[in-house]
Amino acid sequence: MFKFVGIIFAVAFFCLAGAARPSAGSKFPALGWVNTNIAHNPFGPAPVKLMMPVVPSNAPAEEWQPPVAPRQVPVRPLTTWISLDNWATQHGVGKSHLLSNMPVTTYAVGSSNGVMVLAIGNREATWNGIEIHLGFGPQIIDGQLFVYGLDVQKNLEPLLCGPSLALPPANPVIVIDPGHGGMNSGTHSILDGRFEKEFTLDWALRLAPLLAQEGWQVFLTHTNDVDDSLSNRVTFAETHHAELFISLHFNSLAPDKFPAGIETYCVTPTGMPSTLTRGYGDFWSESFPNNAFDEQNLQLAVRLQGALLHESGMEDRGVCRARFMGVLHGPHCPAVLIEAGFLSNPSDARQIETPAFRQKLAQAVADALRPKPETGNQKPEAGSQKPENNGQKAETFIPESGTNKLSWP
Repeated sequence: MFKFVGIIFAVAFFCLAGAARPSAGSKFPALGWVNTNIAHNPFGPAPVKLMMPVVPSNAPAEEWQPPVAPRQVPVRPLTTWISLDNWATQHGVGKSHLLSNMPVTTYAVGSSNGVMVLAIGNREATWNGIEIHLGFGPQIIDGQLFVYGLDVQKNLEPLLCGPSLALPPANPVIVIDPGHGGMNSGTHSILDGRFEKEFTLDWALRLAPLLAQEGWQVFLTHTNDVDDSLSNRVTFAETHHAELFISLHFNSLAPDKFPAGIETYCVTPTGMPSTLTRGYGDFWSESFPNNAFDEQNLQLAVRLQGALLHESGMEDRGVCRARFMGVLHGPHCPAVLIEAGFLSNPSDARQIETPAFRQKLAQAVADALRPKPETGNQKPEAGSQKPENNGQKAETFIPESGTNKLSWP
């Protein structure tokens, strides 16, 4: 009997298995709710965890449909490659002119503001003779000069088309940040080991009275040898409602003694690679509060770089972009960081250690930030009396106790 039951069970099993097995060429029903992009596009959207759909208990099964996935709307790229001549025509700028084919193909494009010189495949350009660093090297496409759209927006337009940087007209506030201080000594001189913090503070203290003569309300993030965190320096600028923020530094590439010259930095625009990373992550998608001032940052940096080069005679290392410099992230105003020479270069260091040279640097920054004549804050002629403050003749320059504001008594 048991043998007979076993035979019946075996026959039933094979019959059921045959019914379940698909015939040749047949396919399983497609599951419309499965995101097939996951298999076919490994570089597409992040994989979605597959879950069986749950039918709501209060909905008739025949009327219910699986949830429709949100429609993927293609994100329009921030920029694309733009024909420079087409852009120039639209913006009333002169068309590009071929300057040279050797050693690098070079073009110039100009407006009433000045002249930009671009080299094919090269991120280094010049504006009125001052080096600036682009995000991407220009290209020749179908025989025409093309520039990446983000460079057009963030570099060319502010300089070629935009009005010059407008300085605040009445009692403007500027925060000067002497780099380093206290235990954070910065780099050191190759000549005698003196620290960067000594030179930056002295430069700032020399600069403050010159700016005050031009009508600025001047605040220093510190007026003695103390170490403030980068975030505190930014907070200080915000608390004092800074309309400009400038951080003063000196450079080093020790043990390499060769690099020399002046660089001026502003924060890298979102979507653009930085000029300098120093091993830090350079995430192009990052956006900082100060990116709202990309165009003004560039104009301020160019203005300062030109004045510093003119006054010092040092090598031009250009207007550069960086993301890792914390003091450039947060200010809600135009902000730059100056590297005024290399303490790792014997020639630069010899000048930096000279008080007269630091006075030149201070004068250069003050000259660059002199408000236009219509503001009424003109620099006094040589030998003339210093401007008065609150009816008192300015003779000495001291920090106000507990405020870091420098004023004439």
